[in-house]
Amino acid sequence: MPALVVVSHSDPDSLTHHVARSVTDAIRTAGDTVETADLAAENFDPRFAGGDLNLFRGNGIAPANVIAEQERIDRADHLVLVFPMYWWSMPALLKGWIDRVFVSGWAYDLTADYGIVKKLDRLTVHLVSLAGDDADSFDRHGVYDAFRTQIERGIVEYCGATVGSTTFLHETDTKTPDALSAEVADLASAIAARVAGRQQALVH
Repeated sequence: MPALVVVSHSDPDSLTHHVARSVTDAIRTAGDTVETADLAAENFDPRFAGGDLNLFRGNGIAPANVIAEQERIDRADHLVLVFPMYWWSMPALLKGWIDRVFVSGWAYDLTADYGIVKKLDRLTVHLVSLAGDDADSFDRHGVYDAFRTQIERGIVEYCGATVGSTTFLHETDTKTPDALSAEVADLASAIAARVAGRQQALVH
Protein backbone atom coordinates (compact mmCIF):
# COMPACT_ATOMS: atom_id res chain seq x y z
CA MET A 1 0.00 0.00 0.00
CA PRO A 2 1.62 3.28 -1.08
CA ALA A 3 -0.02 5.55 1.53
CA LEU A 4 -1.63 5.71 4.95
CA VAL A 5 -3.40 8.97 5.84
CA VAL A 6 -3.81 9.52 9.59
CA VAL A 7 -6.14 12.28 10.76
CA SER A 8 -6.49 13.59 14.31
CA HIS A 9 -9.59 15.68 15.02
CA SER A 10 -12.72 14.89 17.02
CA ASP A 11 -15.12 16.58 14.55
CA PRO A 12 -15.64 14.63 11.30
CA ASP A 13 -17.00 17.81 9.69
CA SER A 14 -13.90 19.84 10.54
CA LEU A 15 -11.59 21.42 8.01
CA THR A 16 -8.91 18.97 9.19
CA HIS A 17 -11.05 16.04 8.08
CA HIS A 18 -11.86 17.80 4.83
CA VAL A 19 -8.14 18.12 4.14
CA ALA A 20 -7.54 14.46 5.00
CA ARG A 21 -10.34 13.37 2.66
CA SER A 22 -9.02 15.62 -0.10
CA VAL A 23 -5.53 14.17 0.23
CA THR A 24 -6.93 10.63 0.28
CA ASP A 25 -9.07 11.28 -2.80
CA ALA A 26 -6.16 12.87 -4.67
CA ILE A 27 -3.88 9.90 -3.97
CA ARG A 28 -6.59 7.47 -5.07
CA THR A 29 -7.36 9.52 -8.19
CA ALA A 30 -3.68 9.41 -9.10
CA GLY A 31 -4.01 5.62 -9.21
CA ASP A 32 -2.38 4.70 -5.91
CA THR A 33 -3.77 2.68 -3.02
CA VAL A 34 -4.46 4.57 0.18
CA GLU A 35 -5.79 3.68 3.62
CA THR A 36 -7.12 6.15 6.18
CA ALA A 37 -6.95 6.11 9.96
CA ASP A 38 -9.31 8.36 11.92
CA LEU A 39 -7.84 8.21 15.42
CA ALA A 40 -10.81 9.85 17.10
CA ALA A 41 -13.47 7.74 15.37
CA GLU A 42 -11.47 4.59 16.07
CA ASN A 43 -11.17 5.53 19.76
CA PHE A 44 -7.43 5.05 19.83
CA ASP A 45 -6.24 5.31 23.43
CA PRO A 46 -3.31 7.78 23.51
CA ARG A 47 -2.41 7.16 27.16
CA PHE A 48 1.09 5.79 27.72
CA ALA A 49 0.03 3.29 30.37
CA GLY A 50 1.64 0.48 32.34
CA GLY A 51 1.88 -1.92 29.43
CA ASP A 52 3.62 0.72 27.33
CA LEU A 53 6.03 1.52 30.13
CA ASN A 54 6.86 -2.16 30.62
CA LEU A 55 7.56 -2.46 26.90
CA PHE A 56 9.81 0.59 27.03
CA ARG A 57 11.71 -0.98 29.93
CA GLY A 58 12.11 -4.24 28.02
CA ASN A 59 9.84 -6.20 30.33
CA GLY A 60 6.77 -6.74 28.16
CA ILE A 61 5.22 -7.00 24.73
CA ALA A 62 3.47 -4.37 22.69
CA PRO A 63 -0.28 -4.05 23.39
CA ALA A 64 -2.54 -5.41 20.65
CA ASN A 65 -3.80 -1.99 19.56
CA VAL A 66 -0.22 -0.76 19.18
CA ILE A 67 0.75 -3.78 17.10
CA ALA A 68 -2.28 -3.15 14.86
CA GLU A 69 -1.14 0.43 14.23
CA GLN A 70 2.43 -0.69 13.51
CA GLU A 71 1.17 -3.27 11.03
CA ARG A 72 -0.93 -0.62 9.33
CA ILE A 73 2.12 1.61 8.93
CA ASP A 74 4.20 -1.35 7.76
CA ARG A 75 1.82 -1.73 4.81
CA ALA A 76 2.55 1.83 3.67
CA ASP A 77 5.43 3.50 1.88
CA HIS A 78 4.10 7.00 2.65
CA LEU A 79 2.58 8.16 5.94
CA VAL A 80 0.52 11.37 5.82
CA LEU A 81 -0.31 13.02 9.16
CA VAL A 82 -3.09 15.62 9.02
CA PHE A 83 -3.76 17.61 12.18
CA PRO A 84 -4.58 21.06 13.59
CA MET A 85 -1.77 22.86 15.35
CA TYR A 86 -2.35 23.11 19.09
CA TRP A 87 0.12 25.14 21.15
CA TRP A 88 2.74 25.07 18.38
CA SER A 89 2.50 21.30 18.16
CA MET A 90 0.07 18.48 17.43
CA PRO A 91 -3.06 17.41 19.35
CA ALA A 92 -2.61 15.13 22.35
CA LEU A 93 -4.38 12.28 20.52
CA LEU A 94 -1.83 12.26 17.70
CA LYS A 95 1.11 12.79 20.06
CA GLY A 96 -0.09 9.87 22.17
CA TRP A 97 -0.42 7.74 19.04
CA ILE A 98 3.21 8.50 18.23
CA ASP A 99 4.30 7.95 21.86
CA ARG A 100 2.74 4.49 21.90
CA VAL A 101 3.32 3.32 18.33
CA PHE A 102 6.80 4.65 17.48
CA VAL A 103 8.53 2.59 20.14
CA SER A 104 11.87 0.90 20.63
CA GLY A 105 12.07 -2.41 18.83
CA TRP A 106 9.90 -1.24 15.97
CA ALA A 107 10.73 2.39 15.12
CA TYR A 108 14.29 2.28 16.47
CA ASP A 109 16.62 0.24 18.64
CA LEU A 110 19.08 1.32 21.29
CA THR A 111 22.48 -0.36 21.28
CA ALA A 112 24.51 -1.37 24.34
CA ASP A 113 26.64 1.76 24.01
CA TYR A 114 23.54 4.01 23.81
CA GLY A 115 23.67 4.36 20.05
CA ILE A 116 20.51 4.42 17.94
CA VAL A 117 19.57 2.03 15.14
CA LYS A 118 16.96 3.77 13.01
CA LYS A 119 14.42 1.29 11.64
CA LEU A 120 11.93 3.32 9.56
CA ASP A 121 14.26 4.28 6.72
CA ARG A 122 11.83 2.76 4.19
CA LEU A 123 9.08 5.24 5.19
CA THR A 124 8.38 8.73 3.84
CA VAL A 125 6.32 11.01 6.08
CA HIS A 126 4.22 13.99 4.98
CA LEU A 127 3.11 16.50 7.61
CA VAL A 128 0.01 18.64 7.04
CA SER A 129 -0.72 21.11 9.83
CA LEU A 130 -3.68 23.51 9.97
CA ALA A 131 -3.16 26.78 11.82
CA GLY A 132 -5.27 29.81 12.56
CA ASP A 133 -2.23 32.10 12.61
CA ASP A 134 -0.56 33.58 9.54
CA ALA A 135 2.77 32.72 7.98
CA ASP A 136 4.42 35.98 9.03
CA SER A 137 3.61 35.28 12.67
CA PHE A 138 5.06 31.77 12.38
CA ASP A 139 8.24 33.17 10.90
CA ARG A 140 8.49 36.00 13.43
CA HIS A 141 8.04 33.73 16.45
CA GLY A 142 10.22 30.88 15.23
CA VAL A 143 7.39 28.37 14.89
CA TYR A 144 8.80 26.91 11.69
CA ASP A 145 12.14 26.28 13.40
CA ALA A 146 10.41 24.75 16.42
CA PHE A 147 8.33 22.46 14.20
CA ARG A 148 11.44 21.40 12.32
CA THR A 149 13.32 20.61 15.54
CA GLN A 150 10.53 18.97 17.51
CA ILE A 151 8.59 17.06 14.88
CA GLU A 152 10.62 16.68 11.69
CA ARG A 153 13.97 16.01 13.35
CA GLY A 154 12.81 14.88 16.80
CA ILE A 155 10.29 12.29 15.59
CA VAL A 156 10.47 11.53 11.86
CA GLU A 157 14.21 11.66 11.27
CA TYR A 158 15.01 10.20 14.70
CA CYS A 159 13.44 6.95 13.47
CA GLY A 160 15.21 7.13 10.11
CA ALA A 161 12.15 8.07 8.06
CA THR A 162 12.30 10.74 5.37
CA VAL A 163 10.33 14.00 5.56
CA GLY A 164 8.67 13.99 2.15
CA SER A 165 6.79 17.24 2.62
CA THR A 166 5.70 19.69 5.29
CA THR A 167 2.69 21.84 4.51
CA PHE A 168 1.03 24.49 6.67
CA LEU A 169 -2.49 25.66 5.90
CA HIS A 170 -2.51 29.11 7.49
CA GLU A 171 -5.33 31.46 8.54
CA THR A 172 -7.89 28.69 8.65
CA ASP A 173 -10.28 30.82 10.70
CA THR A 174 -10.12 33.96 8.59
CA LYS A 175 -9.65 33.01 4.93
CA THR A 176 -12.66 32.76 2.69
CA PRO A 177 -14.06 29.31 1.92
CA ASP A 178 -13.04 29.72 -1.73
CA ALA A 179 -9.46 30.58 -0.79
CA LEU A 180 -9.22 27.63 1.59
CA SER A 181 -10.76 25.29 -0.95
CA ALA A 182 -8.18 26.28 -3.56
CA GLU A 183 -5.29 25.80 -1.13
CA VAL A 184 -6.58 22.43 -0.01
CA ALA A 185 -6.90 21.25 -3.60
CA ASP A 186 -3.35 22.39 -4.36
CA LEU A 187 -1.79 20.72 -1.32
CA ALA A 188 -3.72 17.50 -1.91
CA SER A 189 -2.53 17.33 -5.51
CA ALA A 190 1.04 18.08 -4.47
CA ILE A 191 1.09 15.33 -1.85
CA ALA A 192 -0.48 12.85 -4.25
CA ALA A 193 2.26 13.68 -6.74
CA ARG A 194 4.89 13.10 -4.08
CA VAL A 195 3.38 9.73 -3.20
CA ALA A 196 3.48 8.82 -6.87
CA GLY A 197 7.11 9.99 -7.07
CA ARG A 198 6.45 12.80 -9.51
CA GLN A 199 7.39 15.83 -7.43
CA GLN A 200 10.20 17.15 -5.29
CA ALA A 201 9.78 17.89 -1.60
CA LEU A 202 6.98 20.31 -0.76
CA VAL A 203 7.74 22.64 2.12
CA HIS A 204 5.62 25.69 2.96
